[in-house]
Amino acid sequence: MRLPSVLRSRTYRLAILYLCLFTASVLVLSGVMYWFATGAVSRQIDNTINAEIRGLAEQYNQLGTAGLIEALEGRSRHAKKTRELYLLTDPNMHPLAGNLDHWPDETPDANGWVTFRLRYPDAEGEGINFGRARVFDLRGGLHLLVGHDIRERVRIATAIEDILAVGLVITIGLSLIGGSLLVRSLLRQFAAINQTSHEIMAGDLGRRIPLSGTDDEFDQLAGNLNAMLDQIERLLAGMKRVTDNIAHDLRTPLGRLRHRLENALTERHGEEACREAIGRAIEEADGLLKTFNALLNIAQAEAGAPRRHFEPVDLGVLFDDVADLYAPVAEDRGLTLRVSREGETSLAGDRALLFQALANLLDNAIKFSAGTDTPETREVVLSLERSDKEVRFVVADHGPGIAADDRERVTEPFYRAEASRSTPGSGLGLSLVAAVARLHGGHLVLADNEPGLRAELCFPLSDGGTGE
Repeated sequence: MRLPSVLRSRTYRLAILYLCLFTASVLVLSGVMYWFATGAVSRQIDNTINAEIRGLAEQYNQLGTAGLIEALEGRSRHAKKTRELYLLTDPNMHPLAGNLDHWPDETPDANGWVTFRLRYPDAEGEGINFGRARVFDLRGGLHLLVGHDIRERVRIATAIEDILAVGLVITIGLSLIGGSLLVRSLLRQFAAINQTSHEIMAGDLGRRIPLSGTDDEFDQLAGNLNAMLDQIERLLAGMKRVTDNIAHDLRTPLGRLRHRLENALTERHGEEACREAIGRAIEEADGLLKTFNALLNIAQAEAGAPRRHFEPVDLGVLFDDVADLYAPVAEDRGLTLRVSREGETSLAGDRALLFQALANLLDNAIKFSAGTDTPETREVVLSLERSDKEVRFVVADHGPGIAADDRERVTEPFYRAEASRSTPGSGLGLSLVAAVARLHGGHLVLADNEPGLRAELCFPLSDGGTGE
């Protein structure tokens, strides 16, 4: 048989454990209080007895046995008020003076202290009482007992026991009530999270965990979970969009590839024509592989998988390598590649992805600047800029640029602005750049270069970058 949900709750078990620890603490504290209170009363009784002994010793030393008997008789007359106990016996333990009728049967300790039961009923009708006394052996075989009843200590101890018992019951009761309210409140909040999770798993991806508005730990947890759900929803929407785009954009090149291979297989052509058809098919296959490799790099960057393999990357060396690679490309297109960089900077990251991102920006700038006519605009600028807080790769060209309305969407996979639809490409270059920037804690900024496009790949130095 399964236990009720409250009893199976870890929160409930923790509350019970806390209650047990709290109860144990109260018991220990109560025991200490009881020990101190009764100890104080006992010490006061012992001090009173010792004071009486000193007074009687003076009488005995000055007046002898007769004076001691007289003193005991006098003090016994007031014993009901003072609660004091006296007894002087002969060598045969027959009473000579005092307010006790016989010598106690209990054995004294090494210091002469004895606690014993009084044989006479308490005058106030509270039953048999107990006494505490100190015994002495006097000259001539006499025995002296001087003590005090411990009714007050018993009363105080009983009162303390009653108070502590009531306090313990109240404490446990309030703890149970408070713990139950706390557990139910926590379970309600957990139930809201679980209910939302079940609804999301059932397919309602728009559901979010409700917030109480108190900005407590549960609100912060719910806010973080909602932010995670928003990110998951965005990723799923992006994955669906990418899947749709793949199905749409790759269908045509795959169809062309199949058609050319089919023609090369079925039609009667010369060897040269077959070689040409196969070469074009290989070009189509290379284009498809390039697209799939770009998608794989974007997926890895978005997942953050390469982050565990980050190493210090010298951005100056990276900058020079990209510039050296694309300077001949720009020259072949009739363009001038102007480079500049400030200082030496390193960044913790994936060198291959950083190189690919910067190469994509420079490749786009050269590709779209190649169609300009005026000498003033046939220039591409590549620079590395550094400030106290970030380092920036800047690529600026004087091509057609990107309209302001399209700059937010050009980083989406397969999206191509209107001005670039006639230019070869898959629409994945800027998507990869943006993904690499996010992977390294940075961002991509696209701005107007009047005319042309200014792209800034920015990385914060505080997240692993160091300047030298």
